[in-house]
Amino acid sequence: MPPERPADARRPRLTPAVADSRRAVRESLGELPPGSLALVALSGGPDSLALAAAAGFEAPRLGLRAGAVIVDHGLQAGSAEVAERAARAARALGLEPVLVERVRVGGEGGPEGAAREARYAALESAAARLGAAAVLLGHSLDDQAETVLLGLARGSGTLSISGMAAVVGLWRRPLLGQRRALLAQACADQGLEPWHDPHNDDERFARVRVRRSILPHLEEHLDAGIVEALARTAAIARDDAEALDQMVDEVAEELVELAEGGCSLPVAWLVANPAALRHRVIRLVARSEFGVSLSRTHTLEVARLAIDWHGQGPVHLPGIRVERIGGHLVFSAAEPA
Repeated sequence: MPPERPADARRPRLTPAVADSRRAVRESLGELPPGSLALVALSGGPDSLALAAAAGFEAPRLGLRAGAVIVDHGLQAGSAEVAERAARAARALGLEPVLVERVRVGGEGGPEGAAREARYAALESAAARLGAAAVLLGHSLDDQAETVLLGLARGSGTLSISGMAAVVGLWRRPLLGQRRALLAQACADQGLEPWHDPHNDDERFARVRVRRSILPHLEEHLDAGIVEALARTAAIARDDAEALDQMVDEVAEELVELAEGGCSLPVAWLVANPAALRHRVIRLVARSEFGVSLSRTHTLEVARLAIDWHGQGPVHLPGIRVERIGGHLVFSAAEPA
């Protein structure tokens, strides 16, 4: 009989990086019902590969199943081989089932937006077919900081700078509190060889410029803890946004008066309350009753009918007509052009 191999030759040593990634995934998966299937969105890159390794280790210990979905966007030469390599890695880590989903990326919304839309649609479809309780995404603390900076640059308000949620519906981001370098180290410690997407070095993309140039510059000249500070900003902004949205949801049930072909809001309430609540109610009505997402400019124009009233006529928005009648703002579907 051959001599028994030492323990560290049979399995990777439990290093701090491996332990941290596993702990984060364990805490996220622990909220799922026993027997549930969680699918890892696996690209083969360091973040998602560390996530797959942690899920493959932790899920069976929690009475759960872990699988993987690899989305092949077909945007680079050899993408099919990259996807198959990721699938082999997932199976070696004990994940089952493992699916490779090939998608067609359109042009609407720019290359990043179109690829993201196709990817999420494929992940959601796979989860529905397999009856998965969750899809695990490999976003890191660095991704969160980049998202906040991009939101600040767009000037798009609290919701944008609140970044990505750790849990929202089907989607879970267990590694949102982990640095990217730690996840790369977790892969190295387990002998995993991640794929490095060349698009992550292409500075035509705004996120790549933030990652490679802007954040390092801020860390060097402003604060070495800028990534953590931006992530804290996201958490604070998200708490505030969720609290305000909940308040608006509660009051909207009493405020909104439904009528044939539309609805109305009382002017007196809009005038008496802060802009943060007033604007949220206006956007909620547009979104929930007409399926329209209002820009800030459009929202302010509607609000002026209440707070800056001097007899002006209706505000015509994409898909919606808003006018002041007596003490109410009346929303109705716009007439077809």
